[in-house]
Amino acid sequence: METLTTILNSAPYGDEKVWNALRLAEALTSGAAKMKVNIYLLGDAETTGKRGQTPLQGYCNLEEILKELNDHGLDIMACRIFINARGLTQEDLLKEYRLEPR
Repeated sequence: METLTTILNSAPYGDEKVWNALRLAEALTSGAAKMKVNIYLLGDAETTGKRGQTPLQGYCNLEEILKELNDHGLDIMACRIFINARGLTQEDLLKEYRLEPR
C-alpha cells in the first residue's frame, strides 16, 4: 500500500488550504486508490484538531473531518513544540493526535 504524508502549516479557517488537503486525504483513503495517508500539522495548522470547534456559518467543521479521517486510518501527527508555543495541551486536542516526543 502506498503512503502519502502531507504537511500542513496554514491556519484551519480563513482560506481553504487545510480543508482542501483534508478533502484530498479523504479521496485517497476512501477511493479506488486506497492509500495510507498521514497528516503532519505544524504551526497554525495544529489548531485544526482543537476540541469543541464552532466554525462560522458556511465553514466545515475540520475537527469532525479529522475524526472521520482517523476512523478510516489517517494518522494525525503534530509537533509538541508548536502545541506548547500556542498554550495548548494534549487535553485541548483530539485524542487522535499523535504528538512528537520532543
